[in-house]
Amino acid sequence: MNVTLRPATLKDAELLLSWRNDPETRARSFNSEVVQLSDHIAWLRKSLDNPARELFVAEVEGKPVGTVRADLDGTVKELSWTIAPCERRQGLAKAMVRELVAKIDGDLRAEIKPDNIASIRVALHVGMLQNGEIDGALHYILRR
Repeated sequence: MNVTLRPATLKDAELLLSWRNDPETRARSFNSEVVQLSDHIAWLRKSLDNPARELFVAEVEGKPVGTVRADLDGTVKELSWTIAPCERRQGLAKAMVRELVAKIDGDLRAEIKPDNIASIRVALHVGMLQNGEIDGALHYILRR
């Protein structure tokens, strides 16, 4: 499967929100609250205007399958990702995060809940190694 990344836009707001509010996604997120559309649009506008944030929609043959993000935090970029609920368990998360890792430079980090086995596998797949646990979050890092 050939996964491509394109920059997210405001036109993606409702799609990204539907993925964000999916019950399984919320269960694996550090913030598990349902997000309202108005709050999500405000977050998306701020994200798109933030030079320290790179937000992409992952696509396969033009069909959106997930989203990946890199946030600059000091000298490290923190990664996060969400796979579309109907696209889970196909290896797409690994492919889209691998594309993001290839696209950006520098050291990378991800914080993952210990029960989120799928995201742990994604982090390991792209070469991240566990670097401790802080406040209930497993920390993965890739030094480059």
